[in-house]
Amino acid sequence: MGTTASDQRRMTGKWVLVSATTASAMAFIDGSALNVVLPSLQKDLGATATDLLWIINAYLLFLAALILPGGTLGDRIGRKKVFMWGISLFVLASLSCGLAPSATWLIVSRGAQGIGGALMVPGSLSVISAYFQKEERGKAIGTWSAVTTMVTVIGPALGGFLADLGWWRAIFFLNLPLGLLSLLSLYYKVPESKDEEANKSIDWTGAALIVVGLGSITFAFISAPEYGWKSSIVLATLLTGITCLVFFVWVEKRLQYPMVPLKLFRNRTFTGANLITLLLYGALNMALFLLVLNLVQVQEYSQLQAGLATLPFGLMLILFSRKMGALAARYGPKWFLVAGSFLAGISFILLGMVDMALGFERYWTSYLPGVLVLGIGMAVTVAPLTTAVMSSVEDRFVGTASGVNNAVSRAAGVLSIAILGAVAVASFTNEVKESIHNMALSAAVQVEVLKETENLGAATVPKNVGAAQKEVLRKVFDTAFVEAYELVLFACAALAFGAAIAAFFIIPSSSHVKDEVELR
Repeated sequence: MGTTASDQRRMTGKWVLVSATTASAMAFIDGSALNVVLPSLQKDLGATATDLLWIINAYLLFLAALILPGGTLGDRIGRKKVFMWGISLFVLASLSCGLAPSATWLIVSRGAQGIGGALMVPGSLSVISAYFQKEERGKAIGTWSAVTTMVTVIGPALGGFLADLGWWRAIFFLNLPLGLLSLLSLYYKVPESKDEEANKSIDWTGAALIVVGLGSITFAFISAPEYGWKSSIVLATLLTGITCLVFFVWVEKRLQYPMVPLKLFRNRTFTGANLITLLLYGALNMALFLLVLNLVQVQEYSQLQAGLATLPFGLMLILFSRKMGALAARYGPKWFLVAGSFLAGISFILLGMVDMALGFERYWTSYLPGVLVLGIGMAVTVAPLTTAVMSSVEDRFVGTASGVNNAVSRAAGVLSIAILGAVAVASFTNEVKESIHNMALSAAVQVEVLKETENLGAATVPKNVGAAQKEVLRKVFDTAFVEAYELVLFACAALAFGAAIAAFFIIPSSSHVKDEVELR
């Protein structure tokens, strides 16, 4: 008995899912595991705090700027083709990351990963949506979502395990077999698809303005602690960044097919949902980045323990997100967004109030409550936020609306890590400077100590210091880091509370929030 067309289609559908989920797994594992391996990475490469901020932001910067053009490019010239380009570049960049001999090399490689990700991330869901018919699509996307959620949850523990073994580079090398499997599945088993009626030009001008704008602002804030806010290079790059973003808005208003259709923002719900995304995801990105550094470099956790410490956050998302999404669809997203954002703000306060609770054995009474509340808060928020975005526009614009919201969430990470990262470094430096002012240290030793502040939590005591003073200086570094950590976590709480306020005043109470937005 031969293979029927139905059997063949079902088998092809499985290969579509294999290719999409394995490619997505690369991006999600990198995203969730990288924060945990940063302490090992910093030590091995001699990376400064500024380097760490760029290692995270180089990826997010290009992903935020190019993810919308990447999706459009796939629709226009072939989703499978562009998806394969993205996977190939991501894999090659991952290999370069894993082989990086220096922090600068790694930063450049992470930027290349971001470009690959911008072609790969939208391609993952687009090949699923293009192949599966409407009645099958929900189940296929559910399978994709389950796999990506699983790898996101296990990512931190996996990263911590590998980092403790001295194998932090394996986080990047894992992408090679995953990427190869995805590429082979696509090449041999997945049919090509594209929008035959697509005649949209790709807004490369807008993409370039976003890259230069966000990149310049990022450089200004990250460099400010080193050069000072009055330095010409900081002021010039900050002005350049702001000018590019203003010009971006001007350009987008005038293009027939802009990267970001600004007319969507005439819709109050869409605007509110993206403002909430900007505030809440900005807070989340920075808080998780600094939390792991605090646990490993100050609180004496191993990197595996630090990875496990964030595990309840992911588990809360798995347990409650689906239910919250169903409830938001039934009752409207407003009060879920208010409550979830408020809980996230409370969680950042709880996490920021923990002082020197050294050791993993104290985790249960120190960091666990904050992590659990954060997980619940985000579980209450994530699905309703997606519901708010998708239900705010006509069905024909949901892809564009989702893409814009995705880009906003990545841009939120870029800006928060740049701005609040600069705040953390400046606070740490000032605390150390004040603490050593009255210590009996020579001028040369003071210079060495202040030089170490560029390493943030990885700062080490100069070797030419006596045993007694070494102990005092180690405590100075730890205390200064905790002060900086607390300041930034409270700033994250303010952002989350801002998101709750935005949800209260902007998002309508009705479950029927869709307005017609004409983009022609």
